[in-house]
Amino acid sequence: MISLTRRYPFPASHRLHSARLSDAENDRVYGKCNNPFGHGHDYVLELTVSGEVNPLTGLLVPLHRLDRFVAQKILRLFAYRNINVDVPQFADLVPTTENVALVISNLVRQHWQESFEDLRICASRVHVQETDRNGFEVLLSAPVIENSSAQRNESVMVHA
Repeated sequence: MISLTRRYPFPASHRLHSARLSDAENDRVYGKCNNPFGHGHDYVLELTVSGEVNPLTGLLVPLHRLDRFVAQKILRLFAYRNINVDVPQFADLVPTTENVALVISNLVRQHWQESFEDLRICASRVHVQETDRNGFEVLLSAPVIENSSAQRNESVMVHA
């Protein structure tokens, strides 16, 4: 088995604020990231794909197919957006980068099979770098297939 990691930078903004907390609690928990006007990041998404090299092409996955998948299924939702307002999954979810990584992982799971069923590959890792000091990743421990039990096979790692 071999793995490929591809990087996708995207700018987006967000405000860390929970409607379930008071203004004082939001300020205490999120600090300057609770600014009512929000703030932005130049995020970097890394998607790691693992599997068997195609003996005819010598490739794990044609890069243009992986790029198209990420552009259509993920970046169109997040790039140049206000995550709080423009990404439906965050209507009631605080857009911490932990949650961004989990939502992106779920999008990968949801759409993987239909996009790559002809290849012997699976998505094995989603990493979202927020700043030079903060990165979050979800390890996908099983082939990505669309079912509720697949969502339990994950762990979140923080790189600070």
